[in-house]
Amino acid sequence: MPILNNYALDRWVQADTGLVAIPSALDGSIVAETSSQGLDFAAMLRHARVVGGPALRAMTFHERARLLKGLAEAITARKEELYALAVHTGATRTDNWIDIEGGAGTLFAYASKGRRELPNARLLIDGDTEVLSKRGGFIGQHVYTPLQGAAVHINAFNFPVWGMLEKLAPTLLAGVPAIVKPGTATAYVTKAAFRIMIDTGLLPPGALQLIVGATGDLFEHLTGQDVVSFTGSAQTAAKLQNHPAIAREGVRFVAERDSLNAAILGPDATPDSPEFALFVKEVVREMTVKAGQKCTAIRRALVPASLIDEVQAALKTALSKVVVGDPASESVTMGALVGTTQLADVRAKIALLSQEARIVHGDGGPVAGADERGAFIAPVLLRTDDPDKAELLHEVEAFGPVATLMPYRDLAHAAALANRGKGSLALSIVTHDPSVATELLLGLGSFHGRIHILNRDCARESTGHGSPLPVLVHGGPGRAGGGEEMGGIRGVKHYMQRTALQGSPDMLSVVTGTWLTGASRQEGEVHPFRLRFGELSIGYTKVTAARTITLEDIEHFAHFTGDTFYAHMDEEAARASPIFGGRVAHGYLILSFAAGLFVDPAPGPVLANYGLEGLRFIKPVKPGDSIQAALTAKEKTAKTPEMGEVRWNVAVTNQAGELVATYDLLTMNAV
Repeated sequence: MPILNNYALDRWVQADTGLVAIPSALDGSIVAETSSQGLDFAAMLRHARVVGGPALRAMTFHERARLLKGLAEAITARKEELYALAVHTGATRTDNWIDIEGGAGTLFAYASKGRRELPNARLLIDGDTEVLSKRGGFIGQHVYTPLQGAAVHINAFNFPVWGMLEKLAPTLLAGVPAIVKPGTATAYVTKAAFRIMIDTGLLPPGALQLIVGATGDLFEHLTGQDVVSFTGSAQTAAKLQNHPAIAREGVRFVAERDSLNAAILGPDATPDSPEFALFVKEVVREMTVKAGQKCTAIRRALVPASLIDEVQAALKTALSKVVVGDPASESVTMGALVGTTQLADVRAKIALLSQEARIVHGDGGPVAGADERGAFIAPVLLRTDDPDKAELLHEVEAFGPVATLMPYRDLAHAAALANRGKGSLALSIVTHDPSVATELLLGLGSFHGRIHILNRDCARESTGHGSPLPVLVHGGPGRAGGGEEMGGIRGVKHYMQRTALQGSPDMLSVVTGTWLTGASRQEGEVHPFRLRFGELSIGYTKVTAARTITLEDIEHFAHFTGDTFYAHMDEEAARASPIFGGRVAHGYLILSFAAGLFVDPAPGPVLANYGLEGLRFIKPVKPGDSIQAALTAKEKTAKTPEMGEVRWNVAVTNQAGELVATYDLLTMNAV
């Protein structure tokens, strides 16, 4: 049988002692052995910090985004190797699609967001400039820079590929090296996916390392520049988070722990409504996908007391159609738990829950026709009619195909019951009534990391209750760990330090590579639109001539565009306004005239104007006022070998030098 290799200091390392056997979920046969004995964990961390970190930080966000895309393409190209291995985890091909191709999809998503939302630079500006002095010669600016430590990723067994990649995507995009520790029960799948990434040759030395065994004294060597990101049980999370080094060094600790997620059927539902059917379908799906071994799975199904009998009957009918068995069989719709140890734990938890609820479907015993050596169990549905008196139902999680049905009296009661889980990763509200969704959100929002509002309008396109998405936060408060993963670019920032810079506008503009408010402008004889991307310097400015805006201009613009708003056409009404004090020019007339002042019409390096951002109209412009514009190259971002994006600051002022409008103009310029 194969012995899984660790990957440390850029080489594969096989342990020969302390081996732990990993059984197949299907028949108990040994799939692999694993151990991490003999690894120098201090050296691994040092290698990540000294070799991997500098190599990643030398790359720009866009270069790291392209790296993620390359890794995703490699995983996708060799996915069948992973599917072949993953069948031993007990999951069906559909389940493993979520894990394998969902993991690759997360890398693709972060690669795309990195290219679209982050600069082609090595630091990230955060927010607007803060002027700290009367004359504007002293300013503040927040920036993000990568941590100079290592990210230690401790993952759960249930998603051996996605669980690794959803942590790696934001980590590598941030420029931080990672040490991956997978859940032992499925480490053979993680190791195979890890090897695919190493085989690409895309990763710089020290960027990734792998521990397929115990972490030994790894935590003893952590520093305040390191991050621990953990997925697993609350008990293990507490043990790790209370490690002396975590407190002593101030190590960032991100936890995604077990969670008693709930689904609430709105009181507007009836047995023949689409929402009733959607609720039943969602609960059954969450009970059976991955055999219920999901941190987001629905554990408590809350329904109006008047509907509980009908919901129970519908759930029993749907659950009776679930076919449990070998996931390689096309007729099977639910596979096995990850192993017999997990099976024993789930049965023990069912016994605990049965003290406060009665089983109304399934029994937790052997499954007819399934291999008795495997970890097969049929779905188990429990019911309580008095959830207020229950304690265990709101505290104990059976990490398998198990859920409890319970009634509520009104929306306040439903929210209170859902919140008794003390914090969850995900909650679903199934309703077609916006007032129901609003009231529940206000009653339970602070207890749940993600709320999925499902009804007939979005059902066809909904990704479902239990599907974390790269663009949304994955995490939850309280019992769920209080951590956050993914959430788009927000997830990248968890591996970076936000620092407040203070200094002169000129100094901070150079340091950040972006023209900041108050910094010097450089005017030249060449119009900036005649300069190619590589020739244009940050701060290069075109100050235009002035143009007087007449009443005829305003009226012509109004009739030509159809915008005859009273402020432009009705002197008496405009004079009565507390804002205008008389007729004023259209804001879009100001923009159009400003463009006419600074645009160079001939074909040249500026290929296209594709938008503006941050538009604000500061002061009204009245007939007889004149305007002029200052166009300043604010930021440059290379997009392709042929072109790059230029962000221009446009400041429009009147004859008194007062700012009347400001915005950022985006152009695509030839390199």
